[in-house]
Amino acid sequence: MNNALKIDLAEYDYSGEGANGASYNHKSDPRFMLKLYNNTKPLSFITSELERAQKVYDLGIPSPKPGVLVTDGERYGIRFERILNKKSFSRAVGDNPAQVDYYAKEFAKLCKQLHSTVCPKDQFINVKDAYKRDLAENEFFTADEKAKITNFIDATPDGDTAIHGDLQFSNAITDGEHNYFIDLGDFAYGNPLFDLGMVLLCCKYDSDEFVEEVFHMSNATAHKFWDAFAPAYFGADADMAEIEQKLRPYAGLKTIIIERDAHMPFPEFRALMDGIL
Repeated sequence: MNNALKIDLAEYDYSGEGANGASYNHKSDPRFMLKLYNNTKPLSFITSELERAQKVYDLGIPSPKPGVLVTDGERYGIRFERILNKKSFSRAVGDNPAQVDYYAKEFAKLCKQLHSTVCPKDQFINVKDAYKRDLAENEFFTADEKAKITNFIDATPDGDTAIHGDLQFSNAITDGEHNYFIDLGDFAYGNPLFDLGMVLLCCKYDSDEFVEEVFHMSNATAHKFWDAFAPAYFGADADMAEIEQKLRPYAGLKTIIIERDAHMPFPEFRALMDGIL
């Protein structure tokens, strides 16, 4: 048995879908929205997501306030406090490409706040351990490749600050006044390099078709996002070419997460790990 609150999905409007499930907004009560997970996700996964979301919120990371475990009788999910008039950063840029610099700089400020927040290590997983766990379960890398990737992960300097785990501009939202992170299922602590590789990957290494479909913008606009984000995050005097070279293998590491969720290999992303493999 579990203590999930039974909800009537007819009271909610479908609002979008991601890799793990779908989201819904309450038709008459603007305080609530739901994230219902696919049936492939066990209940233990969803309850862990709820517990993690609460811990992240309590840590002061800007994120929607989590509520309770819910079910529509077929799927389980989480009810959150709804952020009214919200858009993802990717959708905001896609709707108004002329404002790409503004949103990139706002995203950089949000990321710097995240990466300056020290995490209690007894409450969250080390990002290195999370990667090595997912790598061990990956069926597409050879044993030799796994050993080389593990050595690279272990050689990365340790850190103790918050790590989103899937830091892409569609996993941050804005209501025009305040900005928040969402989809914190891979939240951890550690070195921000693991997060920043994902930002680089989404901005500069995804295909035209993928960026248009998933991020609602052209690849040229995504490149502009990075060109504004990087100096805002690292400082205007930083060597951007050197930063990109340093982050490139961390962008490739995201292959582990992508293959975990898609259950198929992604050789185009593996190519970014040429210096590791």
